[in-house]
Amino acid sequence: MNDPGFNIAAVERDTGLSKDVLRMWERRYGFPVPARDANGERVYPAEQVERLRQIKRLMDLGHRPGKLMSLSPKELATASSRRPRVDKPTRPPEPGELAQLLSHIKRHDAEAYLQAMQQRLARQGLQVFVQDTVAPLTREVGEAWEDGRLEVFEEHLFTELTKRLLRQAVGALPAARLAPRVLLTSLPEEQHALGLLMVEALLVLEGAECVPLGTQMPLLEISRAAEAHRADIVALSFSTAFPQRQISGLLKQLRLMLPKETALWAGGGGVARLSAQEGCRLFGSLDEALAALADWRAQRG
Repeated sequence: MNDPGFNIAAVERDTGLSKDVLRMWERRYGFPVPARDANGERVYPAEQVERLRQIKRLMDLGHRPGKLMSLSPKELATASSRRPRVDKPTRPPEPGELAQLLSHIKRHDAEAYLQAMQQRLARQGLQVFVQDTVAPLTREVGEAWEDGRLEVFEEHLFTELTKRLLRQAVGALPAARLAPRVLLTSLPEEQHALGLLMVEALLVLEGAECVPLGTQMPLLEISRAAEAHRADIVALSFSTAFPQRQISGLLKQLRLMLPKETALWAGGGGVARLSAQEGCRLFGSLDEALAALADWRAQRG
């Protein structure tokens, strides 16, 4: 039976690589090499789509696309066991890069913003993209909003578009089934979900199984969910907008409601100035979240 092939929209949906990236790679690297249908539209054979999936997975683990293009399918499979470790952002973005991304939001050009972000994701891979682009851009947006340089609706546009992009990227990753199982959520009155998505992306890349519950979960429901999912860790996010004086008391209350064997983590700008909390690990950066994961695994052999 002849392989009917996949059109470019199907390849974009199946691999998580945007149409613009596919066309750019075709010009720059000579791969993929689509055929053309009767209407002159690109058609990709199944084996090329599978290779694109492998390349995308390896990019999300930190490999660079230029080096992956020359590898055979067997070499691509081997490369997955040689994941480069990215402990720190490789290159902080220049202020002009953030300003350019932010300008799309200020011009209310959602399509241009998504295209620019998808291109950066394709170049950087998911881990570096989260640490080197999304995290500093989120801080810049927060400061612009506080300074009055960004309207509320513009901040919301940035947040929703970035959440959409991260959810698509996380959804395209292979299913993670390694310990720990991490339940991700926030407490009532904490509506910000972007921090949770960034942490989820990095944890899934490390093979952890994540259970995202969204935002604004009551304490009782969190404890019930932790028991129902047999969560190893409950991870909460607190933005700088959350009333800081309430955080310590809420963490103590939740700690008492969780099983002793379930670890409690709290991260985000809201806990940056918080003193150490008994029974709860605090982290103010994505690097600290990855360190917490490594420590959890090391303690359990």
